[in-house]
Amino acid sequence: MTRLTNQIASRFAELPGVIAVVEAGSHTAGSADANSDIDLYVYAPSEPALSERTAIASSFSNGANGRRMEIGNRFWEPGDEWLHHETGVHLDVMYRSPAWLKDQLERVLVRHEASVGYSTCVWWNVLHSRALFDRDGWYTGSQAAARVTYPEPLQSAIVAKNQPLLRENLSSYRHQISLALERGDKISVAHRTAAFLASYFDILFAMNGTPHPGEKRLLDYAVRLCPRRPARLEELVTELLGKSSLRALDELCDQLDFSLA
Repeated sequence: MTRLTNQIASRFAELPGVIAVVEAGSHTAGSADANSDIDLYVYAPSEPALSERTAIASSFSNGANGRRMEIGNRFWEPGDEWLHHETGVHLDVMYRSPAWLKDQLERVLVRHEASVGYSTCVWWNVLHSRALFDRDGWYTGSQAAARVTYPEPLQSAIVAKNQPLLRENLSSYRHQISLALERGDKISVAHRTAAFLASYFDILFAMNGTPHPGEKRLLDYAVRLCPRRPARLEELVTELLGKSSLRALDELCDQLDFSLA
């Protein structure tokens, strides 16, 4: 797919204001499969015009078929999606400003600010990316600056923000899941279980000194990147998800607490 991504990047490079076009996601992290899409990030102080984005997408997809091209999505990051007309590959193009990326990196690497789950995903995204176009070397410089040892204050901040939510606080995920099970509220159980796992893996990656790889293939990444992990992590997560097992949740927390002690 290198030829395709380079062709797309060269088209965006022609637009006024675009300073970098970057590929990231599963293809650059080495975890792509046959169903993986291609994630491209276009960096500019302001988003390119919709007409310009439509023209680019149309040249790589069946632009006349609206089902194969979506321009101006704003559900998550601002972006466009289309299917490549020759290969059927799904292209996901997102638009970011250099100022936004600078703040996101400084948030974790300088200010050491944690989130409730997924604290360091942007950092991972930058580290596991490939610049296809970098007008003045800005992105390459940002990527080099991000290649630093995991800050200990950031590890502490992530643990401090997320660990109490697992089962210590009055409104902890465990407490909410327990109440939802008593009520037979399956949707709430699923929602709070997902939130529990988001905070749990945020802590797990932090305590192993590795940026968070995002929401996909977390068990695979944990096995590969986290030598400090519960001995039966995969089994316990499977039990928690399949049976809404508070016993599995408690064992996950017990082992995490022991590792952090």
